[in-house]
Amino acid sequence: MLFVAVDIGGTFTDLVAFDQASAQLYSAKRLTTPQNLVDGILDCVNASGLSLDNAAQLIHGSTVAINTLIERRGSKTALLVTKGTRDVYAIGRGNRPDAYNLFFTRPRPLVSRAAIFEVDERMLAGGVVRTSLDPVEVQNLARRLTDEGFEAVAICFLHSYANVAHEEQASTILRAALDSCYVTASHEIMREYREYERISTTAVNAYIGPKVSGYVGSLDGALRDHGFRGELSIMQSNGGVMSPEIAARRPVMMMESGPVGGIIACAEVAGALGFADSISFDMGGTTAKASLVRAGMPAMAEGYYVGGYESGDPVMIPVVDVIEVGTGGGSIAWIDEVGALKVGPRSAGSAPGPICYGLGGEQPTITDANVVLGRLDPTTFLGGEMKLDREAARKGIEAQIAKPLGLDVEAAARAIVDIAVAKMSLAVRQVSVEKGYDPRDFALVASGGAGPLHAIAIARELSIPTVVIPWFPSHFSALGMLMADERHDAVRTFPAPLETLDFVSLRAAISELEGALHSMARQDGMKIDLFLDLRYVGQEFNLSVPVMREQIGSQDRIGIRAAFDDLHKARYEHNAVNEPVEMINVRLIARAPRTKPKMPTAGGPGAPVRTSDVIMHAGGAVASVVHERASLSPGAVVQGPALIQEYGSTTVIFPGDRCEVAATGELVIQLGK
Repeated sequence: MLFVAVDIGGTFTDLVAFDQASAQLYSAKRLTTPQNLVDGILDCVNASGLSLDNAAQLIHGSTVAINTLIERRGSKTALLVTKGTRDVYAIGRGNRPDAYNLFFTRPRPLVSRAAIFEVDERMLAGGVVRTSLDPVEVQNLARRLTDEGFEAVAICFLHSYANVAHEEQASTILRAALDSCYVTASHEIMREYREYERISTTAVNAYIGPKVSGYVGSLDGALRDHGFRGELSIMQSNGGVMSPEIAARRPVMMMESGPVGGIIACAEVAGALGFADSISFDMGGTTAKASLVRAGMPAMAEGYYVGGYESGDPVMIPVVDVIEVGTGGGSIAWIDEVGALKVGPRSAGSAPGPICYGLGGEQPTITDANVVLGRLDPTTFLGGEMKLDREAARKGIEAQIAKPLGLDVEAAARAIVDIAVAKMSLAVRQVSVEKGYDPRDFALVASGGAGPLHAIAIARELSIPTVVIPWFPSHFSALGMLMADERHDAVRTFPAPLETLDFVSLRAAISELEGALHSMARQDGMKIDLFLDLRYVGQEFNLSVPVMREQIGSQDRIGIRAAFDDLHKARYEHNAVNEPVEMINVRLIARAPRTKPKMPTAGGPGAPVRTSDVIMHAGGAVASVVHERASLSPGAVVQGPALIQEYGSTTVIFPGDRCEVAATGELVIQLGK
């Protein structure tokens, strides 16, 4: 059977396929086609030489959901709320994340106040109906929504996490009355308290719903037209995959579906090499991303804001913790109004692309700088499929950066790369140092087409001793999608003091959630992990504590309490064993294993291809040995300065650094002093 994964990035679309019968991996990379993303996928399929007729499954990750939200290109959306709560969405939270920023702005709601409609219903926090929903009121409202041309409707009634009856009734009426309108209710995404965050999540889901669900549908149709008869799966932000039907109903779960694949692969590859703790660093054409892996598990975000904590949209979904900066290979270098050199966040993307692509780009980028420095070979880029124009890149940097700053071209190119490295190092610091972890205790796993170019410089900046370059680094996110299991999350707010917790009612809630998870599963062998969200009475936030079912059955309050105290101590370096504890939510995570690809073994022994002059540091070019990665056998050692080239990526090894090829083919680089 053939398993295929496709990752759409801002610049390139990547495909990786695994033939289970032959244990062989295939790959392809083509420029992303922003006007019709499906075309880029089909270009990759054609380039790979594979036939979709033989594919049992295709896993897809895309930035279409997050881009639709960040670029504010979603649908005209209405929001239905309980009478008296119309302004909750606009008020949000009273915190000021960036206290010293004079230009700080609060998140701008996706739905204007004029498009928020109150419904005369009321559910109490315990799930008891205080004011019943009037179906006639909702029907009248449906006619108004039609007249005003709304394309999507979000429903978020007060305390609907405790009792979904009113939301179910309203959504049924609206779906019947509004045939072409996308309708979503908060309980269909999550049943967790915090009204502002619930409203924001539901509004986001509705706002991006028509475009994302339309995209998923067109993708499915286009693949079927090209002979695909297998199972289409969509990558989720939580590191698992889901069906296209679920993705169409819950597109908010796709926010980080692209980069999360690389983090899954990082955990697998680093763990196999003996690095239980690692940092995933992925630098593509548009952005660079960093994430932490501890004890072989990707770190999950504690509160996720699309667009950043300072002014992004909060969404209550499980998301792998990713820090993203606008520094990719296509990020544009420019000089601001006071004469300072800046890099990013604007990107040349795939069209027109960097100057050296020769596709019409006129602004210098990080890729252009690497070409000028000799770190990228213009004749072997993408295996020679795409020739780069070094002279054009040189002229662009000279005219727009070097001359205005009074530098020579090489110094200007090196300054562009140095600034990019500094920005990306800050992202790695955010997932490590700022979370209380010493990056010197981790291995840095670099991926993305541009990741291996800059990983060693970033590692040296943070004193990280080891850098790992995996197989297929420029296709790593797609490769990670092949390694991802099917996963679904379910949560239910269940507030109660731990000392008086009703375990009978808790078991009933768990059973109901398990039924919902099994209804979404497509794979056999699903395993469900159970967590209780606990906190000390008086705390604002909670910790998810893993709990065994036997503890629920035996009503083991003491064991559950001890596990919470221990986790609190490990996370915050203190606990309060004499303080009362309360439960807030019950949380279930369901995973079903999927067949995973086997990495290819390294190639046979090979001599250095040639020697090239490469600018590594200040002081001019140094003669660097250039290797083809496929020719390096296990145990081979490469001393810097050197370049290791492969399809889609180049690894830069600086003087004093030592690279050894692992038994499974990964490049393990130890940094020199």
